[in-house]
Amino acid sequence: MLDLAGPLREWTKEGRAFAVATVVAVGGSAPRPPGAALAVCGDGTVIGSVSGGCVEGAVYDLCLQALDDGETRVERFGYSDEDAFAVGLTCGGTIDVMITPFPAGRAGRPGEPAAPPTGGPVPHTAVPLAAVAAAGRGEPVALARVVRGPGELLGGALLVRPGGASEGGLGGGPALDRTAAAEARALLDIGRTGTVELSEDGSHCPGGLTLLVESAVPPPRMIVFGAIDFASALVRAGKFLGYHVTVCDARPVFATRARFPEADEIVVDWPDRYLRGTRTDRRTVLCVLTHDAKFDVPLLTEALRLPVAYVGAMGSRRTHEDRARRLREEGVSDSELARLRSPIGLHLGARTPEETALSIAAEIVAMRHGGTGTPLTDMDRPIHATGREAAAQGV
Repeated sequence: MLDLAGPLREWTKEGRAFAVATVVAVGGSAPRPPGAALAVCGDGTVIGSVSGGCVEGAVYDLCLQALDDGETRVERFGYSDEDAFAVGLTCGGTIDVMITPFPAGRAGRPGEPAAPPTGGPVPHTAVPLAAVAAAGRGEPVALARVVRGPGELLGGALLVRPGGASEGGLGGGPALDRTAAAEARALLDIGRTGTVELSEDGSHCPGGLTLLVESAVPPPRMIVFGAIDFASALVRAGKFLGYHVTVCDARPVFATRARFPEADEIVVDWPDRYLRGTRTDRRTVLCVLTHDAKFDVPLLTEALRLPVAYVGAMGSRRTHEDRARRLREEGVSDSELARLRSPIGLHLGARTPEETALSIAAEIVAMRHGGTGTPLTDMDRPIHATGREAAAQGV
């Protein structure tokens, strides 16, 4: 539900009633991963999606039912062999969806969730609303909720922040909350949403409880080095994919706002110097488009030693071979060099800057989710990752 933090924050500030349906488990070729959400306001307004359209109508009805009876429930949807047009996933997968009602409350202070209805707190709603408010303000936060387990624990929620502070509880005691908080912090650190199996006493023995941990973090960074025409197209592709995009070039005549109006940042600096001083993390992607040894070699020497998600460099195979030789002379190891995607992008037959940007973006997406880049018509495996594969990849 943290993916919908913006509009949900507005609904809570206005004191509206709403219900949120969240995908908590997937099996087979399910179209949306755990954490995908659909919300229904008391006036019938719908935002989000849990299945790309397959079961939205049924989930909508369940949200209205939850608003009426105030109960949290988990429902499973799967393929219907008898009638592919009946309620079910015609793609052949299954999804488990948790529907949680959030009754109307009194409007709180600006930026804060609405207070619970008069008469006392509503179970399992205050902590998710606090997480929504934090995520809506752009703060990194994780929300852990019990999505499988004893009925009295279902929906129990724990809010976890990067520094270790937590709020709320899962209802199973301090040991369970401590273990859950540690697991949530680990997922928050890498900006991932996933499920965690724990026992009711807080040990890591699976089988007792399943937690869904949703992470809300600032957008990942894409840093594009080289203010060339291909970079302009890549900036647009990066923004489309949800990255915070920075363009860096040492030449002020090229690194201008007029040339890159859609970039979040434009930096005039030597690329290697800028990279040493800027913030990166395990979600950051670095795209080196300069194909000029005086820029590339010192920059890539730095980049290949950082724990980032992707390092790609533009250039022909001959350019790559010369670049690799120079990098080895600078002390870059074979294992470090193996991280370099060069020539950059997937083979799409691209010619124009826009087509080249598409091939680079496609390679970034494939690496992020464990894709192969193989045409789907040539594959005999499921299109979407299974629940276990998705959890392993952190999808």
